[in-house]
Amino acid sequence: MTYIHDTIVRLQKTSPAQAEFYQAVEEVLDSLQPILETNEKYKKHAIIERMVEPERQIMFRVPWVDDQGNVQVNKGYRIEFNSALGPYKGGLRFHPSVNAGIIKFLGFEQIFKNALTGLPIGGGKGGANFDPKGKSDGEIMRFCQSFINELYRYIGPTKDVPAGDIGVGAREIGYMFGQYKRLTGNYDGVLTGKSLLWGGSLVRKEATGYGCVYFAQYMLEAKGDTLAGKRCLVSGAGNVAIYTIEKLYQLGAIPVTCSDSSGTIYHETGINLETLKELKEVRKVRLNEYVTAHPEAKFIPAADYPADGNAVWRIPAQLAFPCATQNELSEADAKALIANGIIGVSEGANMPSTQDAVEVFLDAKICYGPGKAANAGGVATSQLEMAQNASMQRWSFEEVDEKLKVIMKNIFLNASETAAEFGEPHNLVLGANIAGFRKVADAMIEQGVV
Repeated sequence: MTYIHDTIVRLQKTSPAQAEFYQAVEEVLDSLQPILETNEKYKKHAIIERMVEPERQIMFRVPWVDDQGNVQVNKGYRIEFNSALGPYKGGLRFHPSVNAGIIKFLGFEQIFKNALTGLPIGGGKGGANFDPKGKSDGEIMRFCQSFINELYRYIGPTKDVPAGDIGVGAREIGYMFGQYKRLTGNYDGVLTGKSLLWGGSLVRKEATGYGCVYFAQYMLEAKGDTLAGKRCLVSGAGNVAIYTIEKLYQLGAIPVTCSDSSGTIYHETGINLETLKELKEVRKVRLNEYVTAHPEAKFIPAADYPADGNAVWRIPAQLAFPCATQNELSEADAKALIANGIIGVSEGANMPSTQDAVEVFLDAKICYGPGKAANAGGVATSQLEMAQNASMQRWSFEEVDEKLKVIMKNIFLNASETAAEFGEPHNLVLGANIAGFRKVADAMIEQGVV
């Protein structure tokens, strides 16, 4: 415990005021105690000290001109955390909340998530405190071009391959790729999440949501249960949430909620996927407009949420899929879910449950799929896009989806078998963290002190 405590204290000095980063590191390190206590080699080679410090941190200004001719300035980041298993891989997030601590927490999580996929990719993350909402296509293009004007020096198909994340979809990837190609003269797989017209992969848009549901399916199957007929709570209304809802329907479940920053929709008979896609993918408007098309549904404004959590988690159901953002599910929310009969949680977002909430789930011994395992389908399919780019091939939807299913099943098996190995078969947090850590740490030892 002193070893872990000393590591956190050191981080607080070298990376001040980065609460989310400390949270992510502490959660991982706490669950690594069993392997750290029995394997002196990790301490001998200072693996923890090396792993919590990024190999490279890139921070830069992003100047651009808005439609009124005014100069705007944002801050850009790329944290290249660990390349022991392959080129850095992880998304770019454009959101006002982005800062160094957020990007470092995401990058640190990405190390283990990518290791769990079994694919040859290291961990990284990036983004900017730019808000695409309310911006014209021209403004977004100029921002993306300015962003890549600096970042292009540090990325490449065998070096660092960014993808999308919150605020970064096919449009933003397209603008960045175009500028990268113009600057370098190279047409290569340097970014994933590309349009299907020019190098993108089928299933990439759906992958995180689909994978999150597949993971839940495998957790339930291990208990002799299925998704069929289960009422499900989903938070968020972006890419991950939409395709979580789509796959839930395909597997016979009934998703009854979705949410955005304005509030939560509760539709007792099931969320209308066509309406949700129209609002969020086409019109890009707030969810309160959902009830115009479906007056029988209920909209709960964010202002009416309970003081200790989120309304979406206070609705009775059997399964929960947090797919919005970090720390969206509190301890009080977790207790409410358990009281309402929840039997499983599969995280589509990164670290959506607070540490106290995670402890509630683990104590209750429900099926709990932590984000680094349950939402790894997105980055896995990004790597499949890289493979298609490198071989100049296009795989069918069915072929990519089948590969995704296999990857998610292997992640579940790896995490559950490792959890059982260390005497806590229900604890997939421990299983996922140790399985991912062991793979990266052993690779680091074999590659020397670098």
